Amino acid sequence: MCLRGLSQWDTYSMNIKSLEKYLNTLKGAEGSFPFGPDALVFKVMGKMFALVSQNEKVPRITLKCLPEDGEVLIAQYDSVVEGYYMNKKHWITISLNDELPKEMITDLADRSYQLVISKLTKANKKKLEESD
Repeated sequence: MCLRGLSQWDTYSMNIKSLEKYLNTLKGAEGSFPFGPDALVFKVMGKMFALVSQNEKVPRITLKCLPEDGEVLIAQYDSVVEGYYMNKKHWITISLNDELPKEMITDLADRSYQLVISKLTKANKKKLEESD
């Protein structure tokens, strides 16, 4: 489990701003609002790996995952459901209601990021490695 940068945050609860700050620390990650002001989308090399809801009482994050991991998480946690407006087999949506510890959310974000990177072309992987 990756715990990058967690010393600056409280261990249990994750608010939307700390989550966005964390996602921005991932190499090559860029956030934008391609679907309007209610969804902050994070991409690496033009490929989406996270979508963070905005302006909601209980914020949510949608992440890419392996189908078998998604099934287990959905069965185990009330705050994890199939990805909203996404391929239900490959995406999950997590309500940030403190059911999942911060470390688990950041680990799932890291896994989503890594899944996207693993599908990049060799040329794009090289560009990412060479970027600052």
